[in-house]
Amino acid sequence: MNEKRFVQLLNNKEYIQLRKELLQLNAIDIAEVLEEIDITVALMLFRMLPKDIAVDVFSYFPRDKQKEIIDSITDKELQYIIDELNFDDMIDLLEEMPANVVKKILLKSNYDERKLINQFLNYPPDSAGSLMTIEYVDLKKEMTVKESLDHIKEIGLTKETVYTCYVTDSNRKLEGLVSLRNLVVSEGDKKIKDIMNEDVIFVNTHDDQEVVADVFKRYGFLALPVVDKENRLTGIITVDDIMEVIDQENTEDFQKMAAMAPSEEKYLETNIFTLAKHRIVWLLVLMISATFTGNIIRRYENVLQSTVLLASFIPMLMDTGGNSGSQSSTLVIRGLALGEIKLRDVGKVIWKEFRISIIVGLVLGFTNFLRIYYLEKVNFHIALTVSITLVVTVIISKVIGGILPILAKKMKIDPAIMAGPLITTIVDALSLFVYFYIASSILSI
Repeated sequence: MNEKRFVQLLNNKEYIQLRKELLQLNAIDIAEVLEEIDITVALMLFRMLPKDIAVDVFSYFPRDKQKEIIDSITDKELQYIIDELNFDDMIDLLEEMPANVVKKILLKSNYDERKLINQFLNYPPDSAGSLMTIEYVDLKKEMTVKESLDHIKEIGLTKETVYTCYVTDSNRKLEGLVSLRNLVVSEGDKKIKDIMNEDVIFVNTHDDQEVVADVFKRYGFLALPVVDKENRLTGIITVDDIMEVIDQENTEDFQKMAAMAPSEEKYLETNIFTLAKHRIVWLLVLMISATFTGNIIRRYENVLQSTVLLASFIPMLMDTGGNSGSQSSTLVIRGLALGEIKLRDVGKVIWKEFRISIIVGLVLGFTNFLRIYYLEKVNFHIALTVSITLVVTVIISKVIGGILPILAKKMKIDPAIMAGPLITTIVDALSLFVYFYIASSILSI
């Protein structure tokens, strides 16, 4: 894709060629081209697209570009976009638009649409209700296969998916589901009730989006039904919507693991003061908590004064401890996120990390002893002190790194918080305490 090529064709008024080259691209690629160029030029290109493609392109625009387009197009053009836009995409749009834009969109909606929109906007922001769409195919169990296929042909083009159809009663209560594959291969006079699957996996409208993502990952669904408290089918969530949630949750976890407040805004488009605000709180907490390290050093000041060489090994011990803890916590946090580790597995995690830490600790401790005793010619007792401390520090660090994320999960705290920076701060204090205690014992200071 070459944005300059499209702008050049536009400037040269080669409209036929321009339209031809644009239409060779996928809708998402067209959106990327228009996103990178000036709004005036982008709007001209947008208007050259066939209406159905323009709607798809609009749905792929970031929110700021959508707002610019809405502010620039005519009411008639906006009306068409609203009419053709998938319902869940329209809800996502309304949730992030300023009040004046929302008002403009609602004015172009009919009464039934406004009623549905207001209902969807009242669901909690990160709930299944806020993610779902009402564009699904529903069938009745007394319908025949032939009637069902005719029904799908009639309404299928306006629905988000037709691969799974949902069976409901007269009160919209979910009774089962049937796949398009089963419909196609079944006899035309068979009843839906004879071929439908009554064992339906579903989520509630108020379930958190993380729960929904876990269900999708566990069962590999393309679509998932959403019901209310009375088991009435309210909508469905499709896999393309949940992919965005998974990306969002992963980004949030990475930010928490780096000791930052989560943010959904793009890095280059975010104000520097906002970025600073997201980072400074945790840095303050970690800085203040690091005073424990200073207090331990002051407490064992006499040990350092009598053997000054001990101070030169402090950075190595603290770094190794922090790195060891971070390795364990990262694996456990990821295991919790993927559902591979449960709260009841805390004993298994401790036992596994303990055995790993002994192997790693002994290898590091032995290697370190050889290095500082034979190569650096350090006193035997000091080399022994540092090496034993290294082994103990690795063991403590890895066990703590494995336990803390599980404890956080049990306390209903995001396990991602118990990552690198926090683990390092805790382990630093413990490794220093162990170091000076062992030094006092072995060196008899």
